Amino acid sequence: MKIMKIIYWIATIALCAIMLYSAQMYFFKTEMVKGFFESFNYPTYIVIPLAVAKVLGVTAILTNKIKWLKEWAYAGFFFDLVLATLAHYHAEHPIGLSVYAILILIVSYAIGKKIRP
Repeated sequence: MKIMKIIYWIATIALCAIMLYSAQMYFFKTEMVKGFFESFNYPTYIVIPLAVAKVLGVTAILTNKIKWLKEWAYAGFFFDLVLATLAHYHAEHPIGLSVYAILILIVSYAIGKKIRP
């Protein structure tokens, strides 16, 4: 069981680090990110709200206080990562971090259901 906890925390910290890295890019390099969003035909007004949502999602997952909120955070991250992967794929960009983050998210979520009920 100890190895499962270690795997869970490695995956969860990696997922949270990826989301926080993304959020800081959205906050501090907003114009660059807006350019990416425009190239994907996404509206640019969602850049900052999406960054805030990512920070709140990380908080919900790490604190584990409100179970339903943690579930929604995982769901939100999953949809964000799937849509990011599809956007990059359709823009003919190379496979990015979002593909690996989906796998990390699945590991974190699945093991977390057993470790942190």
